[in-house]
Amino acid sequence: MSLLEFARGPALTVSLLVFFIGTAWRLWAVLRRPRKTDHSAPRRSDTVTGGLRAIWQRMLPRSAYERIGMTGTINAYAYHIGIAVIVFAFAPHIGFIERLTGLSWAALPDGVTYVATAFAIVGLVFALATRLTDDVQRLLSNFDDYFTWLVTMLPIVTGMALIEQSYVPATPMVAPATPNPTLLAVHLLSLELMLIWFPFGKLAHAALVFVSRYRTGVEFTRKGAAL
Repeated sequence: MSLLEFARGPALTVSLLVFFIGTAWRLWAVLRRPRKTDHSAPRRSDTVTGGLRAIWQRMLPRSAYERIGMTGTINAYAYHIGIAVIVFAFAPHIGFIERLTGLSWAALPDGVTYVATAFAIVGLVFALATRLTDDVQRLLSNFDDYFTWLVTMLPIVTGMALIEQSYVPATPMVAPATPNPTLLAVHLLSLELMLIWFPFGKLAHAALVFVSRYRTGVEFTRKGAAL
């Protein structure tokens, strides 16, 4: 079995199983948490609205921290959007998803995804530099933060390594170049490492962030507390 066959076969199967089962377990752990007995009457009843409001309000930093936190917020949005474009709008990745699920959609031009990749790489490097140089962030950071950064960056960098020629817009009459098997295997393995780590590290916030914010908003609204 070649490295590429391993990456496309057993490694992909195991990583997807860990990703989906682990993520479902994390979501279930949040949703099944028992509610504490509330010995007072609810202050407000519009808990659904409060939960949705909490999701929206947490999308931007508090006004008191806008001056010092806006740069980080903008950078975070930039590289998150960049990563989303890479994953869901790059033609080879859409083809990969289609082979797994049967679902497909129109891809953005390759040039757009290359620009998104640049935003993702620069944004992640800036985030790491900030973490290393800011006294507070450095004090609060642990292995999870740095390893999560690494497994996020690796698929992007190895994916860029697969681009072995100058950008030429694809046309129906031109067959796509055959990627280097070893580089493709390394790219797939880096993706599979990220999938395996996803449920156990801070990458899980992609699945948990809106659930946790909604639940917090519901609880605060019921107690009549300001968000």
